[in-house]
Amino acid sequence: MKLLFIKARAKVKEESLFSFPFKKLPRKIGLVALIQFTDYLLKIKEFLEKNKKQVFIEKAKGLALGQVLGCNVKAAVKIKDKVDAFLFIGSGMFHPLAIAKETGKKVFCYDPLTKNFFEVSENEVEKIKRREKGLILKFLSSASVGLLVSVKPGQERIKEALKLKEKLTKQGKRVYIFLFDEFRKEQLENFPQIQCWINLACPGLSLEENLLWFEKVKGKNF
Repeated sequence: MKLLFIKARAKVKEESLFSFPFKKLPRKIGLVALIQFTDYLLKIKEFLEKNKKQVFIEKAKGLALGQVLGCNVKAAVKIKDKVDAFLFIGSGMFHPLAIAKETGKKVFCYDPLTKNFFEVSENEVEKIKRREKGLILKFLSSASVGLLVSVKPGQERIKEALKLKEKLTKQGKRVYIFLFDEFRKEQLENFPQIQCWINLACPGLSLEENLLWFEKVKGKNF
């Protein structure tokens, strides 16, 4: 079946773009957004610069200027050494948490549609790091491992899965590859022999479903 992907853009009144407490932001700020809001980034940049902020925006390959995905926050990573914090334009916690975790910087979040403004707390980031450590310990003690591979475009990593299977098999683990389209965590209960699940699909699953992200083990010798 052929699929047509259409970019959805949010319609935002101009005054709503600037209805956040910009004075709380540090002087050097990195600007990122969901695709729905990327068209407004240059206007927000101009507004912040008029208010004596130094603003940086980068572009990840294949994405719009300043755009971040759950599996790609390179637009933020590229400028992390230039900024004191990031301003994320969008909704939800998943993307801001990924940015904070990958860059080690504070992340302020603003949704122009709801005018909700908040900062990602350090406690939230530390909670994710502690959880990752626990998953790695579980992986080390597991004899059987399941590799979760999506068939969705942009998330299909079957080659990486085969390489990881070969590596882990040499380390004495029993490794099984599971292909899926729509992920349903309850389906994992049908495979009680799997002691540890490793996610090779969207990194968001690792944050939301307590799964070990494959990059945490692929380049390491345990």
